[in-house]
Amino acid sequence: MLEALAQIVRTAAREELLPLFAEAERRYKPDGSIVTDADFAMQRRMTVELATLAPQYRLLGEEMTGDEQSELLDSSEGGLWCLDPLDGTSNFASGVPFFSVSLGLLIERKPYLGLVYDPIRDECFTAIKGQGSRLNGKPLPCGPVGLPLRKVIAVVDFKRLSPQLAGALVSRPPYSSQRNFGSVALEWSWLAARRFQVYLHGRQMLWDYAAGALILSEAGGCVENLHGEPIFSPQLQPSSAVAACDPILFADWKNWLDSHKSP
Repeated sequence: MLEALAQIVRTAAREELLPLFAEAERRYKPDGSIVTDADFAMQRRMTVELATLAPQYRLLGEEMTGDEQSELLDSSEGGLWCLDPLDGTSNFASGVPFFSVSLGLLIERKPYLGLVYDPIRDECFTAIKGQGSRLNGKPLPCGPVGLPLRKVIAVVDFKRLSPQLAGALVSRPPYSSQRNFGSVALEWSWLAARRFQVYLHGRQMLWDYAAGALILSEAGGCVENLHGEPIFSPQLQPSSAVAACDPILFADWKNWLDSHKSP
């Protein structure tokens, strides 16, 4: 099913997203985030495609109403697709070539399959629970990175962190350099591919991490929230995310954060 799923997402993204890249008119949701016609077109397309491919599973999409999402989560014991049809909408609408489609499959309310597709680079990151992670069909590397925390690149989203923690990261960073790209699902995937090594985000929704966090975990990475708890929870409440591409870096990164975050 994974190969067929990847082809479905590839084709849909090329047909529904790429023609509107940098051309889609932006609108604003009540929470202030941006949405475009491309978000809705991709969600409609995937709703039809997934109903044909795997009719036994329902679909939860980011662009549904909160009531619809809650109803789906409450009735998802068998299996549920979790879709972000366009992750990185601000980048997409502005012509920044860093956005993705994120699709996870939850079985018995736990992550089983993850797929993140970057239509600009034609990179498809995939994972199945217990079977490792792949990029365009080739296994992603596992094992220690071999870098100390002070030598790594970090991706940090400062605007969703506490002022105390954000200030400490700016004034005395424990890493070599820092980035923030603007597509959470693709950031998870790049971390799994070791294009950077540690990660921090203060607020993610289920569709932001349902696929990407599994891809990272299956590539040997580690993730928790800022309170030391598992990030994954089949609910609509947001979660923070602390992650690294190997356990040694994760321990050092988490220790530093624990010593500098608010009590």
